Amino acid sequence: MSEFFGYLSAIVIGFTLGLIGGGGSILTVPALVYIIGVSPVLSTSYSLFVVGVSALVGSLNYMRKGLVSYQTAVVFAIPSFLAVYTTRKFVVPAVPDVIFSSERIIVSKDLAIMVLFALIMLMASISMIMSGRKELPKEMAGQEPVFNYPLILLEGALVGALTGLVGAGGGFLIIPALVLMAKLPMKLAVGTSLLIIAAKSLIGFVGDIEEQPIEWSFIIPFTAIAVAGIFIGSYVSRYVANERLKSWFGWFVLFMSFYILFKEVF
Repeated sequence: MSEFFGYLSAIVIGFTLGLIGGGGSILTVPALVYIIGVSPVLSTSYSLFVVGVSALVGSLNYMRKGLVSYQTAVVFAIPSFLAVYTTRKFVVPAVPDVIFSSERIIVSKDLAIMVLFALIMLMASISMIMSGRKELPKEMAGQEPVFNYPLILLEGALVGALTGLVGAGGGFLIIPALVLMAKLPMKLAVGTSLLIIAAKSLIGFVGDIEEQPIEWSFIIPFTAIAVAGIFIGSYVSRYVANERLKSWFGWFVLFMSFYILFKEVF
């Protein structure tokens, strides 16, 4: 039964990504941990593959419409690639199974990952709720990319490190960075973000292949179902207001973040 609900969650993950251009990846780790019963560390690895392939498929539609800035993707992605690969290959394996222990508390590696993931979900939910209430200033639309290189490089490294640690794509961080730091219109920022997420997630997963026992017989069908969900979500998105949905989904993610914090800490 848990496997059935697990595959059902894969449809929801892809559907959300196709519907609002992001957010689905933030559900992948909780679905794998709480529904299917995969360990948190392995779940972050599986999430990188699911998120990477799903984002790649999602980005193809934006590429077809010319809504991807490849120059911006390269500038942002280089530090992100380095950070995510280094984090998955060297940092995550180096973290001890028990980080801290005393008579009253034990902080394990799994607990630390889930708490960090919940805090990132909290930030993502706030970002989605706020973006659902605000519109992109009209004067920013149609501008050529104007790069703030130091900030973009720093943001790329930060997003890459977070992706490596918790397996989330980080679109809620990437899209504001592309809009505010590279002056991209929102639709161009979403398409470019999906391409960046796809590349850095799959590169991070490569760093895991030798470190984690990958169960391909599970992860490939799970990913395929998520991809199918993207096409369904993309079709439905033609008839539903994107920003309102993003705000509603943000409230759901906010609830999930508090649920994970309560479950893991108490």
